[in-house]
Amino acid sequence: MRTTAIRAARTVAAAAGAVLVTGCGGDGAPSTVTAATSPASFGQEGVRGDLEAAVAAAGLPEGKTEAGYSRSGRTAGPATTAQERKLAALITRLSPCVVSWSTEDTGFSTPAADSADPRRQLDVVLAGLEKRDWKQSAPSTEAPLTENGTYFMAGYEKQGWTLHARHSSLPPWRQSTVMVTEDDCFSRVTEEEQALLDAT
Repeated sequence: MRTTAIRAARTVAAAAGAVLVTGCGGDGAPSTVTAATSPASFGQEGVRGDLEAAVAAAGLPEGKTEAGYSRSGRTAGPATTAQERKLAALITRLSPCVVSWSTEDTGFSTPAADSADPRRQLDVVLAGLEKRDWKQSAPSTEAPLTENGTYFMAGYEKQGWTLHARHSSLPPWRQSTVMVTEDDCFSRVTEEEQALLDAT
């Protein structure tokens, strides 16, 4: 799921990254992006603050928000020492460009009235992000996994960052995750680097 989020973020970043790198509009005129709205003025700490505030407003447990790219939960592939060094360097480079949050696999442990419905709680988190000027980048989708399971995903954007929200439910297992990536940063990931991430 983490790799899927990275791949999706990279697709979105390709278009945004071209504008950020050139700094020009389609007619060759200088960019009209100001310091007040430029991605540089909204960094990792701002993203983390928005996400933590939305999670707290939803009445969910604190301390689940992380800044940085993590290899936790990734399988260890057949990597050489040289590959491991490259991967470590890549993760170090990407860490300032990532903020993530996730629930426990068995759902939320909160006394809230709707605590038995993690999917509903994720909706509350997303509504809180919308109040902090995160704009939906594509219609949300929800599809059945099995007779009793569902898979939900939604995407949002704010000032050069792309947010991917996911919820998987296959009773009794269920999990919600949010991964936010900086567009310009991930647009610089090469095909070789992406393959390295996918292989680990």
